[in-house]
Amino acid sequence: MANISAQMVKELRESTGAGMMDCKAALSETQGDMTAAQDWLRKKGLSKAAKKAGRVAAEGLIGLAVRGTKGIVVEVNSETDFVARNDLFQGLVLMSVEAAFDVGTDVEKILASKAGSMSIQDAFNNTIAKIGENMTLRRAASVEVSKGAIGSYVHTSVSEGLGKIGVLVGLESTGKTDELVALGRQIAMHVASSNPIALDASGVSADIIKREKDVLADKFRQQGKPENMIEKIVENGLKTFYKEQTLLEQPFIFDDSGKKSVAQAVKEAEGKVGGPIKITGFVRYALGEGIEKQESDFAAEVAAAAGTN
Repeated sequence: MANISAQMVKELRESTGAGMMDCKAALSETQGDMTAAQDWLRKKGLSKAAKKAGRVAAEGLIGLAVRGTKGIVVEVNSETDFVARNDLFQGLVLMSVEAAFDVGTDVEKILASKAGSMSIQDAFNNTIAKIGENMTLRRAASVEVSKGAIGSYVHTSVSEGLGKIGVLVGLESTGKTDELVALGRQIAMHVASSNPIALDASGVSADIIKREKDVLADKFRQQGKPENMIEKIVENGLKTFYKEQTLLEQPFIFDDSGKKSVAQAVKEAEGKVGGPIKITGFVRYALGEGIEKQESDFAAEVAAAAGTN
């Protein structure tokens, strides 16, 4: 039997909203598998949240910039939040963004590229030596359109183009650039807030769809629904899932009625923009998502170092 720690129960409770004892039972039933435990709670109808982004566990900054019809976003990690406020560190992030415009978004190519007389990797090494803390360029991505504009937004901004969440959205159109940029910023803010998993249903991976179908089917079986009805009920459930999880079908956060989807808002904006608009894609980087970071009891560490514990 897996050893279920209090920290595991806490993490599951935070990600699902379920009760402590239910979370402990879920982890016990699934041998400590966090994803399986989330599904177990959903099947039992105990989870208050179908999906919640992973806990942000790494420090550093997201860097973002737009040049004409192309945008770049990068994530650079540090060990502490203090370093993220350091001018040298912020310079590294912006340097990485600029390099990506020239050499693309492959991390190794960015690090090997030149910034003046030294490589980006050398700049990282020098900054690490000065500050005494590890720093890494984790990832980079771009969004580009042939005609139109790139919408962008940085959340929890500490400086121009630097923050904790960065979003780029591609809007393809022959309409007015300034209007497209304004609309793109609103959509980027929506993406930052709503965290869609894909542009539309066709962009959702087969693995995610299968998992969702399995969860829904098991849930309805446990509710006593007839087997010959489950397939139809699951398909209806998937439609709801797409409305909640895909960008174009999500309720637009800037619509007070809550009835207008992002796709409808874009369609309505075409008159003001002066031409058809197509959202070609988006990228959303949230600092530290998917990275495990061990939490420590600072008071206990100090006590141990002082020999009092």
